[in-house]
Amino acid sequence: MYDHPVWIVTDTDLARTVLADSRFAKDPALAPGHWNARTAGLEPTAAEQMSLTTLDGEPHARLRKAFAPLFSAAKMRAYHPRVRAIAENLLSALPAEVDLIDDFTTRYPLAVLCELLGIPEREVDLAIEACRLMHVDYPANVPAAMGSFARLASQATAELRMPEGSTEQDLHYQIFTILFAGQLTTDLAAGFLVARLIGSDETADELVRETLRAHPPAPFTLWRFTTTEVEIAGTELPGGSPVLVDLTRVPDLVFGFGPHFCIGAQLAQLELEALAEAFRALYPDARVTAPLSQSSPGGIMGSRLDALPVKLA
Repeated sequence: MYDHPVWIVTDTDLARTVLADSRFAKDPALAPGHWNARTAGLEPTAAEQMSLTTLDGEPHARLRKAFAPLFSAAKMRAYHPRVRAIAENLLSALPAEVDLIDDFTTRYPLAVLCELLGIPEREVDLAIEACRLMHVDYPANVPAAMGSFARLASQATAELRMPEGSTEQDLHYQIFTILFAGQLTTDLAAGFLVARLIGSDETADELVRETLRAHPPAPFTLWRFTTTEVEIAGTELPGGSPVLVDLTRVPDLVFGFGPHFCIGAQLAQLELEALAEAFRALYPDARVTAPLSQSSPGGIMGSRLDALPVKLA
């Protein structure tokens, strides 16, 4: 598929330079014209659908402001007790022996996100099904999944101050990205986090930091494309060059850097910290009951545990 030069950044300082440089743009419209958008993992272009992950410059900054009140540092600090309570409630309802990957690691972040967005709790199961459909026979089930995400978005009551001229579809797409990306990040990391914390004396903060370093939820950043010829580290990249940052080699940048730093980074870390705190408080004697294995589906998804069988008490 990639019968075109592709550049992979594996150095942390160089990655920071690339992620902060406006000449490395996110708009998929800049991708090589012969690329298949589906197999290359490309979103709709910025002209087709506004998104935080495809807009650049001032349009990106304006859209980002719509999310600022929802994910502000003050909001996240105030939300911690509620996130901890959600983790405790879900964990308390589990049977004594359970595979946490079967349902819990997906349900937990979506329960948190639905409450944050003002989506009724009864719709968490719909959110779970929509997220899972995105990975089954892709892209055959994407229309059905997006229909479910639209239903979820129509029920959200959280205020997002969308830029002037935005449509209802634009708003729905932003809520889809919050739900899907937010679930994906925490879902993949949560299993590794719990496996690591059982028998460990690391603090919740240490557990989260080291889990994300060892098991980044995505192996690479999303694509960037040079808007002009760029010289970097003594190498000339022609205009239109596709560029990725290898997050397995630069895990300190798992949430990105620069203007596109993940707006939900604080929430993802909060969810994982609250999960570690709640799990330890409820099940200090928990143990894993079988050897663990992991797999990597590729694409935008990092590795995940195939199962996490745990005896809770």
